[in-house]
Amino acid sequence: MSEPTAAAPHHDYEKVLRDSAVEVASFDTGDKSVVQKFRNFLHSSPSAVSLIVLVTSLIIFGILLGGKFFNAFSLTLILQQVAITGIVGAAQTLVIMTAGIDLSVGAIMVLSSVVMGQMVFRYGVPVEIAIPCGFAVGALCGFINGFLIARMKLPPFIVTLGMWQIVLASNFLYSANETIRSQEIGATAPLLQFLGNNFRLGGAVFTYGVVAMVLLVALLWYVLNQTAWGRHLYAVGDDPDAAELSGVNVKRMLVSVYVLAGVICALAGWASIGRNGSVSPTVGQFANIESITAVVIGGISLFGGRGSILGMVFGALIVGVFSFGLRMLGTDVQWTYLLIGVLIILAVAVDQWIRKAAS
Repeated sequence: MSEPTAAAPHHDYEKVLRDSAVEVASFDTGDKSVVQKFRNFLHSSPSAVSLIVLVTSLIIFGILLGGKFFNAFSLTLILQQVAITGIVGAAQTLVIMTAGIDLSVGAIMVLSSVVMGQMVFRYGVPVEIAIPCGFAVGALCGFINGFLIARMKLPPFIVTLGMWQIVLASNFLYSANETIRSQEIGATAPLLQFLGNNFRLGGAVFTYGVVAMVLLVALLWYVLNQTAWGRHLYAVGDDPDAAELSGVNVKRMLVSVYVLAGVICALAGWASIGRNGSVSPTVGQFANIESITAVVIGGISLFGGRGSILGMVFGALIVGVFSFGLRMLGTDVQWTYLLIGVLIILAVAVDQWIRKAAS
């Protein structure tokens, strides 16, 4: 009887290697589960989650309320309610995309509107000049924020928190805590209320403030997706050091973002005069929180470098739909805050889950 040779074990070893190679080859084919594919889709389409939530909420309230909710007047009323939040949210979107945050947007909005009103009624400046003065104030506040953050390397949270307090106090000091009433504005400077004027398209009622929000979002979508400035903004938010090495002037970029955010806040200030009819230093003080809410629910990453301006609009509309729908159902307003709070936490959790698709 012959003794076993070493060929058999060697043959088994080669078989193991071949099997391992087959397993590696099958692993490298890129086959992914449905969940992984869905996560990758959401990563490549940041506004998809907020759009899904918006459509779902519209369907739910449409079923619960029927024709009272699903009509042109009700749906355009929601647009009117979220117009100012959408404009301020656009400013907040630009800042958060750079991995920053701006807590002063609401205060800048109010100060800009106060300057417009006071220039006309206290100093007799023509309204055609007073409105650009309000925009200049917004740009100046944004420049200060951007300079301190980009040049002095101060944290955005601390800088804008301080600016929020400074601008908030300036609102009351400059206006002497006085409100310019709607009747005075309508009689003397109706152009201040222009963005609050409305027009009809069938059963739908739109304000020029809604038109301003839509045009602003369309313009920013184009700039962010089709221009070098937009690509640089995403690059700075994703990795400022890598952006610097690739030739992007990060400091100048950050300053320009905060200046533009200040100008957009001034536009929101003008729209708020039209929406409320009056000029008051106490209106819109929580616009900063509302804008952050719209941005977060809209799927824009708080870590910067990822998101879509359309997502912010969807986020603002989600809040508007919930507020309007629950009010029509006769529920306590606290349920609105509770559900929006849940949505915020869920949005951040989903963002973290989606970010893993890129790692």
